[in-house]
Amino acid sequence: MSSKSFDIDKLLLENERLKKSVSELSMLNEFAQIISSTMSLEKVLDKVVTASLKAIDAEQGTIHLLESPESASPFRTLIRKADQTHPVDKYRLDFELSGWMIKNRQPLLINDFPQNKLFGKAGDQKIRTLLTVPLLCKGKLIGVVNLFNKKSADGFTTDDQRLLSIIASQSAQVIENARLYEEEKQLREYEQDLEIAREIQNNLLPKESPQIPGFELAGKSYAAREVGGDYFDFIDLGGGRWSIALGDVSGKGVPASLLMSNLQATLRNQALNNVSLVDCVSKTNRFLCLNTEANQFATLFSGILDARDRTFSYVNAGHNYPLLFTTSEEMLELQTGGMILGLLPDRPYQEESRKFQPGELLVIFSDGVTEAVNELQDQFGDKRLQDIIRLNRQAPAEQLLNKIYTAVMEFSGPARQNDDITLVIIKALQ
Repeated sequence: MSSKSFDIDKLLLENERLKKSVSELSMLNEFAQIISSTMSLEKVLDKVVTASLKAIDAEQGTIHLLESPESASPFRTLIRKADQTHPVDKYRLDFELSGWMIKNRQPLLINDFPQNKLFGKAGDQKIRTLLTVPLLCKGKLIGVVNLFNKKSADGFTTDDQRLLSIIASQSAQVIENARLYEEEKQLREYEQDLEIAREIQNNLLPKESPQIPGFELAGKSYAAREVGGDYFDFIDLGGGRWSIALGDVSGKGVPASLLMSNLQATLRNQALNNVSLVDCVSKTNRFLCLNTEANQFATLFSGILDARDRTFSYVNAGHNYPLLFTTSEEMLELQTGGMILGLLPDRPYQEESRKFQPGELLVIFSDGVTEAVNELQDQFGDKRLQDIIRLNRQAPAEQLLNKIYTAVMEFSGPARQNDDITLVIIKALQ
């Protein structure tokens, strides 16, 4: 071969290399222009896989994003594209290959996949060749791009690996931004839903305390989260009779708030049907047993105040004992009732009645008051509550309620409120 023909061959090869480089640069420039973090995550991923298939001429491509550490599978397939001229099965990566990518975080090129024993069951599929590159965002692995079965018989090349790595590096930050944007969007929607739920729950609670001759009442519930599992209620039964209840549902947040709404609706329905106090609590208990999970329950203090003769009847279903302060400075705990609601459907409940004497004070509260903790994990406790009540027992009911809540918050300090706080105060006027 003459040196002249050798030079021509070299020129032709160089010309092909330059044409390929120009084509790659053109493709990458076009790709950089069309991919944008303002797109949805799905659209961004679709563009990445489509561009990869076109640039490297493979039968099928996928993108897997790394899941949370708690997930059973490390990667989740979000986008799969296939060349329509080559109908193929859906190829999947097994756990060994996923683990290899998480550990090594570098490109992997295999052109003899059926003979490769490293990746277990993945070798059983009709995969001939495989090219996988990591999606790295600021050094953090966020996913992988996979191409299956190069159309040419020679398989994937190091140039293919280089090009796919460039596509992946250009895409990673955009993909992460799009994913974070969607997560933020979902969070905003969730917060809006919670705000609506909070408004609905607040609307279920009494807007103001009832004006009952001879008595002064106050009630308030402070949820530890946007919605809570505590509630209180004042229900006018007519003829000077009022149903007064305070309940505490197991758990926190939305699940507790849903159960609380069911409990409140059931109690209201029973109370307004003028059934006895014991029957009201018993039927509510059976309803909860039949319609809730085994690990869901509620405590309840339910009473009926008859303003005509100042009689107060009550049933305590496993709730914190309300504190009755008499005019003789004696403190009584209202314990009569039965076990918590929602565990055993046929448990009996007992009722007790007593007359309010002028000047007596009853404080009904949820365990969020006495079990509030500070930074040292000390509890507010029963004694602090009793001391605050004794110190302020002559104050109006609303003012006393605020004093108790303020004392709990000051005790807790920077520690987050970890349980709902609910209070109902009944004062018999002189």
